[in-house]
Amino acid sequence: MIEEKYDTSLKIGSLFDGIGVFPLAASSYGITPIWASEVEKAPISITKRHFPNMFHLGDITKIDGGKIPPVHVITFGSPCQNLSNIGKREGLAGKQSSLFYQALRIIEEMRCATNGLYPVIAVWENVMGAFSSNNRMDFKAVLESFTNTEIPMPASGVWANAGMVRGNNIDMCWRLLDARYWGRPPLAQRRRRIFLVADFRGKRAREILFKARNLQSIPASGGKDRLSSPITSGIPVKETRRNIPIIHPFQERRMRSAAKDKNETGFIGSFGKTGDPFPTLLAGTVNYFSFWYEGKEKEGLIRQLTPLECERLMGLPEGWTAYGDQDKAISDYARYKAIGNSIAVPCAEYIMAGIADSL
Repeated sequence: MIEEKYDTSLKIGSLFDGIGVFPLAASSYGITPIWASEVEKAPISITKRHFPNMFHLGDITKIDGGKIPPVHVITFGSPCQNLSNIGKREGLAGKQSSLFYQALRIIEEMRCATNGLYPVIAVWENVMGAFSSNNRMDFKAVLESFTNTEIPMPASGVWANAGMVRGNNIDMCWRLLDARYWGRPPLAQRRRRIFLVADFRGKRAREILFKARNLQSIPASGGKDRLSSPITSGIPVKETRRNIPIIHPFQERRMRSAAKDKNETGFIGSFGKTGDPFPTLLAGTVNYFSFWYEGKEKEGLIRQLTPLECERLMGLPEGWTAYGDQDKAISDYARYKAIGNSIAVPCAEYIMAGIADSL
């Protein structure tokens, strides 16, 4: 149930929507999802199942921001392939990541059509590599595109993990959030992402992005004996109570790189340690881990994370990606890809709570 203090008339539109994490988080705080833009079939089907009243706009390049329903909040986790540290690093000039400018175009068109009333808030999410791509000039371009003013480079030459700028009546803050420190209990995945909040009609960005607040918990499905840990799925509860499970997540990319370079130390180090978080879930790979019970190492095994465990690592409700519209089953491949491209729910929830509080 939505707490009465939240204004249920607030509306959100989600560009590059994926599997609807921003709408999911917004719904917990009385912000109504109105429309979304996505081109991948599986994510669209998944969000149609969970948000049957949310209108799908399709290809972002074909959207006129002045002709779609105005909303208070526009979110966009624009494509990161050209910004990521594991990609070719073309930066914002790359084919996928340059779609960032399409989102800004839509925001500007909506503001022109509504005499500057909508949207009130914009939220941008992307990989940490955006700080350093194109010799650190891409993040400068992001800030300047929002504020429409020149932003100087930091004296250190390096963008801080948190900061704020103001220009042309726009109040803007950014912050690097690591999913492993968010959620109750905290998510067991290392996932560092930049979240930028722009306030076009006030000076609330700092309050939204930096104020400490308690969050509602998005309920997960499952029976009373469900294990909360994403790494012990399928293990009988009675058995785990009798034994201590030992989990070693693999850093697969580091493992492959060390093997290629014949780096024995790096290869051994890629096996991780007990209590280490899982590496960042990626769209194109599946994470593996070793598992055994304490004292029973010879009975251990190596296996990959299941889609359900990946959902838990992202803070998603269980089975969020299992079925699409009209109860159509989603393939494991499509689920892994969609989850790897997604946003950690507690991070999105924190920002949506701040927007609901501020507006």
